[in-house]
Amino acid sequence: MTRDPTSDAAADTAGSRSGGDECGPTLVIPESVRRTICDRAREGDPEEICGILGGVFDPERSRVRSQYPATNVAETPRTRYRIDPEEQLECFERLEARGEEIVGFYHSHPRGPPRPSETDIDAATWADRSYLIVSLDPFAVGSWRWRADAGGNTAAETAADDGEVADGGHFERDRLHTE
Repeated sequence: MTRDPTSDAAADTAGSRSGGDECGPTLVIPESVRRTICDRAREGDPEEICGILGGVFDPERSRVRSQYPATNVAETPRTRYRIDPEEQLECFERLEARGEEIVGFYHSHPRGPPRPSETDIDAATWADRSYLIVSLDPFAVGSWRWRADAGGNTAAETAADDGEVADGGHFERDRLHTE
């Protein structure tokens, strides 16, 4: 399949390709890692693919160094993802051995929107980690940061247009920068 990688970058829905002093959380990802995840999402179609992002973690600006593909063991992999728990632990051990931290997670939405679904919201648990989503139809790449709300706050101010609110937490859109 021939494709224009610049058209993939143009489909990023959560930020620009360059740095800057913008407000809000930011996920910096190498173009090669981003491309690998997008290619894997296309190859996995019609099922969702998933994996873990390793690198340098910061609650406001994380930097991806590598990605660790994982097996989707969800009962309905066309509409859900679940990383195999044993495989997840192995990935965590591998990235720790490389001196990396858990930056976040990624998965695809073969026929869904390029934003967290209700299922994604219900399953999110890793506070301040990024959740990168590749939508295939329409093609778009976006990233959201899971914010756990202390004391059950609703977080309406930070959820805004692109945020998704759930009991105990919400997604806040990351600025996605490829380099």
